[in-house]
Amino acid sequence: MRVSTHFALWMAGLAQAETQTTAGERACLARHAAGRQRLVEIGVWHGVTTRVLRAVMDPTATLWAVDPYPVGRLRVSFQQLIAHREVNSVRNGRVDWVRDTGVGAAKRHRERGLPPVDFVFIDGDHTYEGLQGDWTGWSPLVAPGAIIALHDTHASPSRPMNTTGSARYTREVILHDPAFERVDTHDSLTVMRRNDR
Repeated sequence: MRVSTHFALWMAGLAQAETQTTAGERACLARHAAGRQRLVEIGVWHGVTTRVLRAVMDPTATLWAVDPYPVGRLRVSFQQLIAHREVNSVRNGRVDWVRDTGVGAAKRHRERGLPPVDFVFIDGDHTYEGLQGDWTGWSPLVAPGAIIALHDTHASPSRPMNTTGSARYTREVILHDPAFERVDTHDSLTVMRRNDR
């Protein structure tokens, strides 16, 4: 279906906002994001998962919603319009929209001298190099005890993806990072926690 057609159907209430996360993955993310103060989501798309994160984070929290949202032929991003409305349907904390890549957003965070974050969901560029950039950009910016959750990082019954770049980088690098430990998995989601030491 064309993006503009989906947008028109969504506006009319005849289509839902789209996501590639499963209900189980969203529930897992909600458990780990609950009560967090400084959250980041890389790869927002229609904002379905962003809406979940906003609903469970601390009422005083800030969520950075990071997505480059390229424009289409009509010079507008319909995905961005859907995401803003979906996420704004939840009134909790604050959402800062960052129209950038995960790597670019991490650079902004460092340049502004912002405090460490306590939750990151990486669901952006699923190539080996894309996840490498997001991981090396954000993993130093999380506080001890913070969570980094990564989507599409291993095969699940509905998604055989062990050879994808994101799955290979997770298996070859992230799972061996001594600063982190794996604390949860669900479907294709891997949840890592930064060691307290």
